[in-house]
Amino acid sequence: MNRPIKITAFVIVAAVLVSVAATGLLWLPAALAVAPSHTVALAPGVWQWGMVAAAAATGLSSLGAAYAVATVGSAAVGALAEKPELLGRVLILVGLAEGIAIYGLIVSILILNRLS
Repeated sequence: MNRPIKITAFVIVAAVLVSVAATGLLWLPAALAVAPSHTVALAPGVWQWGMVAAAAATGLSSLGAAYAVATVGSAAVGALAEKPELLGRVLILVGLAEGIAIYGLIVSILILNRLS
């Protein structure tokens, strides 16, 4: 299987997963619309789009990190096969690629914190 077909399949699977998660999250906020007595109740639409934004931030950043780690990791294995002394540099590059998912999780937490 060549590379464009793999990327296209990856994007299709990601789009299906995001749409299923977003559909489920659109129905959830109706139950969450009742706020505790010490806070101001938000409109259900605000809850819905806030949850969708949090899910998209986490999901899409995780998909991007997975693609980055796969690309960098395969190149790293090839580099390590030729020069084993590059291990430290390769680990740093893979760690930087994984940081994308952590950034998305932090943004998602900030969005959810803003909703409550």
